[in-house]
Amino acid sequence: MKSAQGLQADFGTAASPEAAAENSVQREWQDFPLVIATMPATDRQRTVAIGVVIALAAATAAIAPFASIQVGRVDAFIPVLQTVVCVVDLVTATLLFAQFSIQPQLALLALASGYIFSGSFAFLQTLAFPGGYAPAGLIGDRLNTPAWMYVLWHTTFPAAILIYALSKDTIGAARPPDRPAMTAIVTTVACVLAAIAGLTWIVTVKAEYLPVLFTTDVRFHTRLPNQINIALLLWGSTALAVLLFRRRTILDLWLMVTLLAYMPNFLVAIIGSSIRFTIGWYAARCFILVGSCMLLGVLLVETTLLYSRLASAIILQRRERTNRLLTVDAVTAAIAHELRTPLGVIALNADTALSQLRSNPPELEDMDDILTDIGAESHRAGAIITSMRELSKKTTDRRALASVEDVARLILRLLQHDLQINEVSVATEFQGNLPAVHLDNTHLQQVLLNLVKNAIDAMSSVPPEARRLRLATNFDGHSIVLLSVQDSGPGIPLEDRERIFDPFFTTKSGGMGLGLAICFTVVENHGGKLRLVKSDSDGSIFEVAIPVGGRAAE
Repeated sequence: MKSAQGLQADFGTAASPEAAAENSVQREWQDFPLVIATMPATDRQRTVAIGVVIALAAATAAIAPFASIQVGRVDAFIPVLQTVVCVVDLVTATLLFAQFSIQPQLALLALASGYIFSGSFAFLQTLAFPGGYAPAGLIGDRLNTPAWMYVLWHTTFPAAILIYALSKDTIGAARPPDRPAMTAIVTTVACVLAAIAGLTWIVTVKAEYLPVLFTTDVRFHTRLPNQINIALLLWGSTALAVLLFRRRTILDLWLMVTLLAYMPNFLVAIIGSSIRFTIGWYAARCFILVGSCMLLGVLLVETTLLYSRLASAIILQRRERTNRLLTVDAVTAAIAHELRTPLGVIALNADTALSQLRSNPPELEDMDDILTDIGAESHRAGAIITSMRELSKKTTDRRALASVEDVARLILRLLQHDLQINEVSVATEFQGNLPAVHLDNTHLQQVLLNLVKNAIDAMSSVPPEARRLRLATNFDGHSIVLLSVQDSGPGIPLEDRERIFDPFFTTKSGGMGLGLAICFTVVENHGGKLRLVKSDSDGSIFEVAIPVGGRAAE
């Protein structure tokens, strides 16, 4: 048992992890990154990105000597590969739109538009490519439409990245109040599809008005295609340079890697080969696939990590809420636990007083002591109830110098009736002249009351003649006063000894498992220690070690 400060110290200490959990939850939500577009790149991510770039460079260097070697024509290569590119780009665009719906940044709309352009032109080129779905293609003029689709593909995508890089810090970060996210997304998609339709109409229906790029299905017509590849390389490099200058986030980092993955596609055409179906030509399309998958992979990985953090934050929040409920349960159980002894003493003394008053003649000899005990226990119950109201309030420190032996004698007097009923013999070995300890006198009373009551309960299963309680005090000669409570019960099972101070753990059929936990916390809050010194078939010894003088206050 404990009184106001004891219970406040106990549950204040017990609640501090929950308070810390609540603060942790609040900090987690305040600092939680909503979208990848706003998450700064870490050193680990930069290292991975550099490793990917090095691997791409090594692959390019390894393929370069063989780039011009003509190999077998595989008509299904372009439809299969670029359909995959289309799907990947459209999924990436969908994820970017989802990012925009969470945290609207208009720059994200530009970037998502770029991926729609990329995926759409990649697929449209397969429809126009000779031998893809038909010998002369399904749309266009067979020779030049696929090449101009390629040009549109690699013009619009870097353009979108360039707009993203230039606008991500300057364009309004939030959507206007009258423009919901879905409206903005639908409007953007409609505009992009309209632009794609118009550009596709130009390079298919009006292809004869465009410069000729190919004379056959395989070979370039003039130097113009190489010049266009140089222009596309410079265009992509411009977007890369601007993005490099304004990089801040994970998204920026991997967009740069994507642009770098596209570079071998142009370099192979410029330097190594100007002919389709060579090793360099096949490899360049594979680099495009790698570049398209790059950002999608990062979005999926980082989204999974964000989801994991979100799940952890939610779990922590639920745990904190559950802990609050458990704390309420613990306080309620503590009220019942703490009030049980004083109310039991009051009831017992009241029954004794009634019995003596009803006797003939009335026995009035012990009436004064009985009424005094009833009054004392009533005040104790009142102090416990008051302590419950003070759990959430700051209270002044009521600690003062006290004698451990005086407190022990008082507890033996309070429990004299229990000791007599349970036929427990008591032995005391008080050293005398012990240094005073700095604590709340009532706190120590509650601790010793619990320990002695536990000792009495522990000896209920042994014969009455073997029930022996021993209280002893000692001083270590330096700074610690020791008080031990020894019983002659059957001892605590070995598997339970490590858990006896845990809240809600009990070996009693009707116990709550709070007594020793409360005692442990009270003693610890006073700078001391409560420990189980020995427990075997001959009984158990609990020892309270309390610093002397003002050391506990320090």
